[in-house]
Amino acid sequence: MVELPALAGLLAAMLGMAGVATSLLAARAMRRFAAQVPAAGPALAASILKPLHGVAPALDRTLRATRTQDHAAPFELLCIVRNSADPAVPVARAALADGPGAVVQDAALHGPNRKASQLENLARRARHPVLVAVDDDICVPPYWLTAVTAPLADPSVGLVTCLYRGEPADGRLWSRLGALGVDWHFLPNAVLGEAMGRAYGCYGATMALRSETLARIGGFAALAGLLADDHALGAAVRRLGLKVVLAPVIPAHMTAEPSLRALLAHELRWARTVRMLDLRGYAGMVLTHPLPFALVAAALLPWGWALAAAALAARLVLAATVDRILGHRLSAGRLALLPLRDAISFATWMAGLARGTVVWQGRRYRMRPDGTMVDAVSGG
Repeated sequence: MVELPALAGLLAAMLGMAGVATSLLAARAMRRFAAQVPAAGPALAASILKPLHGVAPALDRTLRATRTQDHAAPFELLCIVRNSADPAVPVARAALADGPGAVVQDAALHGPNRKASQLENLARRARHPVLVAVDDDICVPPYWLTAVTAPLADPSVGLVTCLYRGEPADGRLWSRLGALGVDWHFLPNAVLGEAMGRAYGCYGATMALRSETLARIGGFAALAGLLADDHALGAAVRRLGLKVVLAPVIPAHMTAEPSLRALLAHELRWARTVRMLDLRGYAGMVLTHPLPFALVAAALLPWGWALAAAALAARLVLAATVDRILGHRLSAGRLALLPLRDAISFATWMAGLARGTVVWQGRRYRMRPDGTMVDAVSGG
């Protein structure tokens, strides 16, 4: 009979080999995605909606990049805070001093999701027929606005979204690791999922849609009770019979993590949100972690070290492919962080398998099975 350690080694080896294949497929999907050309027109008049909460990483830079878009149609940048004493206010006012837009204060809540509430309050003030919601820690290239709004000229398209890369807002190790998690895990895995028709994504960093489409689903207020408002928006648009388009433009998510604890808290919130949305899909993400399983196989099987070497090589190929596409100079020092980054990602994935609470904007929430969020302290 085969002994238990050998069986465990064989199982780990199978997962490791499947993970190697997944990494190589993700590298190919990234190359194909990078070959797409962003739409250059038609330019549509648009209102950009940017909720603010405190001074987000590189806020001045992200605001100025959003305001100075190379866009042939009129557009405005609307920012909102819940409290006029929010430290983001002077930063935003300075950034918008010589451009189209405004900073407004509105504390109205339409549910526990404060971002969706702020978007609802901004949408009611928008002057243009196309609305583009963008997070305050997203830094966009000059062609971003045209690329994410032009597809809406097609009446069969209901929503346009885009993926994002990571960029550390400071020199701290934890910020660099946070950015690498976006680059080496989230981005290629999302691209692979989209290529396989399994992602059904709507990514909250950028969501563009016509105001009439938003009105048909009940506005952002209809999403204010949900944690994953972006996913719910995409699903609602699809239920209308409209398409959700992924634009081939990759803005930067500015990361600033003061500590390992902060990094883990952010990534665990993302992991638990994904788990809530699609448990089977989340379980399938085990294949995006070949290195830990290959190391287990190396410890239990005589030939396991060959698999470990193959897993490390596949992960390095994927990381180098992503870095080349994103314009990073290939660096041995950067790639040397791959084992640590993979260990953090695997630990976060494992922790995400268990249900629990999440921390968002300083408040702790738990999630009901239907996706609604409840204050974990007060119980609702």
